[in-house]
Amino acid sequence: MTAVTIVAWLLLAALLVIGWSRVNERRLWRFGALGLTLVLALFHQLAYATVAGDAYVTFRYARNLAEGHGPVYNIGEYVEGYANFLWMVLVAIPGALLGDPDVIVAAAVTLGVGCVFGCVLLAYTLTNRIVRLAAPRGRQLPGLGVVAAAFTAASSSLTAYGASGVEIPLFVLLVLVVCLALTSGRAVVAGVTAALAVMTRPEGLVVAAIGLLWFVVEAARGRRPGPAAVAYLAGWAVLQVPWTVWRLTAYEHLVPNLSVARWSGDWSGRLATGWDYVAGFLLAYLAFVALAVVTLALVSTRRSVDARARSVLWLLAALAAGQLVGVLVSGGGWMPTWRLLAAVPVLLGVLGVAAFGVYVVTAPVDESVSGSVVSGPEPLVRGRTVPVVATVLCGLALVVTTVHPRALPAMQQLSARADQLAEIGRWFGSSLPPGTVVSTHHTGALAYEAGPSIVVVDVYGRTDEHIARQGSPLPAAQGIYVSRDFDYVVNERVPSVAIDDPGFTTSQECGINPAYAGLYEVASFRRVGTPYWVSVYVRRMAASELIELLDADPNFSYVSCP
Repeated sequence: MTAVTIVAWLLLAALLVIGWSRVNERRLWRFGALGLTLVLALFHQLAYATVAGDAYVTFRYARNLAEGHGPVYNIGEYVEGYANFLWMVLVAIPGALLGDPDVIVAAAVTLGVGCVFGCVLLAYTLTNRIVRLAAPRGRQLPGLGVVAAAFTAASSSLTAYGASGVEIPLFVLLVLVVCLALTSGRAVVAGVTAALAVMTRPEGLVVAAIGLLWFVVEAARGRRPGPAAVAYLAGWAVLQVPWTVWRLTAYEHLVPNLSVARWSGDWSGRLATGWDYVAGFLLAYLAFVALAVVTLALVSTRRSVDARARSVLWLLAALAAGQLVGVLVSGGGWMPTWRLLAAVPVLLGVLGVAAFGVYVVTAPVDESVSGSVVSGPEPLVRGRTVPVVATVLCGLALVVTTVHPRALPAMQQLSARADQLAEIGRWFGSSLPPGTVVSTHHTGALAYEAGPSIVVVDVYGRTDEHIARQGSPLPAAQGIYVSRDFDYVVNERVPSVAIDDPGFTTSQECGINPAYAGLYEVASFRRVGTPYWVSVYVRRMAASELIELLDADPNFSYVSCP
């Protein structure tokens, strides 16, 4: 699929370079270029095509919601182990309407791919809207919108998660809608959309705060009416207030479990890890960063640029910077392709292209007697410089996909591990009786495939109230913490089966985690027909019965440890 993605990029590049003037002048050519951009976005997503293990936590919540048990991980336990409420509800709706929870995963993948398409189209619309704002009666350059759309389609941080089942594409889409609403002066729409962004990702709080600050600054400078900030805040509160009240009623906490342990570590370690994460991102997207910085600097030196257009460009820069700072202080993340910064390449691409367009359309024109343009930046637009540079930048972004160790190779490893955990979960679900308690470090694919009848205890507390808020902080990586309380897990949750391994192993493992020693014994199983093994800890007092149940599955064969 990577080869097909490259072919789609080459076709788009050929169309832009050869037909650049027609793309700017003829709607049919422009729509053709946009169509090829969407094709590039589709194949770029399919090149990754990995349903992330982390998404299955949301799917388990969504399944229980669709089946009438409420937004819970384990039936009867109201714990906010997710931070993407809107996404969870959206993917639960098809399961509830069709009465089939199995459609939840397919719905999430389809919705994610559709959101990426929406991001591509919004990048096109937003770029052209900003350029038109700078010169409403001047020459328009709609081809630049196609360039911004192509940058969006080439962004690995976005497209890697299009078919992953996680909420990232929806969040980026909402950020772009906020930008478009702010550009159009629709304060209420911007506020409502900002609230939806907060309900999708915690980083939405940064977006909402920057939007409010932008309205305040605009009002102070006389470019927007004073009540616009109030209207924006009202639009935000319409959704934010009832949602917050509901969360307090259902879960009794404002901060979800996912965020509690993460902020329990020391600041120095968190900042060091966050800087490594952000620095790696900036290096991978250096071309996008350079384009945005250079073009914004050019616009800033030109006093003739409409103040509203300049303000919107600075808004995009502030949103990108806000996302970077927020991720830096929170310690970064572990998932591939800089998932937490997926909105930043898109914002930088739109900013760079739109700023260049503003610079061009506001340039003073010096014409000869014949009326042809002889000076200024116009020759760059009329020639092939822009499409050639755009093609190169898109190519560099695709190089990140294919060769960077945190891109496609890392996603493929993630996919293999999720598949193995899903198989183990199906094994547990079909072999163990309803109500069986299983403890694990890996609460995604394993728990979802085990089904709602199996009670899954997250040893790291993401979906357990006690562990998350009263457990001991544990550094999972430099600057990133989780919580744990094995005494509580073993003696109060009393799991019948526990598993530590993140998937299959290539040899029989007979060691036991000291936290389970004494009350548990190791049960080792060979995956029939493969060189793989999986070891679990079974409660000693019921070991024989549990081993017999698990061994009954024809795909797994019990082999006693020497």
